[in-house]
Amino acid sequence: MIERRLTRERGMSLAEKLGSVSWSFVALLGLMAAVGYAMLYSAAGGNPEPWAFRHGLRFGFGVLMMLAIAMVDIRIILRLAWPLYLLGVGLLVLVALHGEVGKGAQRWLDLGGFQLQPSELMKILLVIALARWFHRASLERVGNPLFLVPPLIATAIPVALVLKQPNLGNALITLMVAGAVFFAAGVRWWKFALVIGAVAIAAPIVYESLHDYQRQRILTFLDPESDPLGAGYHVIQSKIALGAGGMFGRGFLQGTQSQLNFLPEKQTDFIFTMLAEEFGFVGAASVLALNLLVVLYGLAMALACRHQFGRLVAAGITVNFFLYVFVNIAMVMGMIPVGGVPLPLISHGGSAMITVLIGFGVLMSVHVHRAVEIEGEQGEA
Repeated sequence: MIERRLTRERGMSLAEKLGSVSWSFVALLGLMAAVGYAMLYSAAGGNPEPWAFRHGLRFGFGVLMMLAIAMVDIRIILRLAWPLYLLGVGLLVLVALHGEVGKGAQRWLDLGGFQLQPSELMKILLVIALARWFHRASLERVGNPLFLVPPLIATAIPVALVLKQPNLGNALITLMVAGAVFFAAGVRWWKFALVIGAVAIAAPIVYESLHDYQRQRILTFLDPESDPLGAGYHVIQSKIALGAGGMFGRGFLQGTQSQLNFLPEKQTDFIFTMLAEEFGFVGAASVLALNLLVVLYGLAMALACRHQFGRLVAAGITVNFFLYVFVNIAMVMGMIPVGGVPLPLISHGGSAMITVLIGFGVLMSVHVHRAVEIEGEQGEA
């Protein structure tokens, strides 16, 4: 149900909105994209084609889109929350019916040369919808189990559709992002404990229902050496490259694992490994520090917002970005099974980059409109 009453205070002019944009945050994103350009240039053996040049173009387009979204009044985004959610679900259904198939998975829509992965966009739209549901809901109402049924169903639908593709990694990240919004809204920790317990009990059943390649990833994670030339090859080569970098690295364009093509998927999933080989621990730690700054910026924007809707949206989008980074880094270090999750703004991949920047556009809209007042009934959804 659409918010009935919005404040009638004077709207901000375009100049005022542009002045309220966190340009230091935009510059930070630009610095991360520049790192990505350099690494993709290196991945191609010192050539801007086929990855680095397109990476730069996509980032430029994505930043313009991010700033355009930042200018949209956050109250408009609130009113469109559920229609946007339904759009995301519709795209996932369209993928299931007519999606492009690649590497055994049906995850993409071909939009005239641009491959859109709706599961990436769905995480942002789910955050907005859940924030809409919990907007202005009292802790007493949040504590009512019946009040949690609709948002749980709203979470389960996209998770199930993403699992069907199949895309276990993205489904788990979607579930965790939703969990972050639930937690930020005031859902008690013991309810999460119950869910985790139920998942643990169901784990053997879920394992048996996995595809063969997914079970093989888990077994390889537990023992990569069991198949060093097959399923374990990616992780083994990644660890070799990480260790070869040492403290300061082998130098730009000098990484043997990457330049001699021992390192698989070096332009996408394993780009952090290539960076660590060429720039060592210092370079890897610097990139991690940049990602940490992005997360801190996002949390600061959430805390500075005066309305619950904006706080929940900012928290969910920030957690989504954090999970991208955490899963990718943990994956290439062999801490979790390989799951095909890119490193935001650094890895090659237009769908992931554009989606991340759309999310940051919504985050920036929260920041620009952090002082607006949104009126409505308690818990109205």
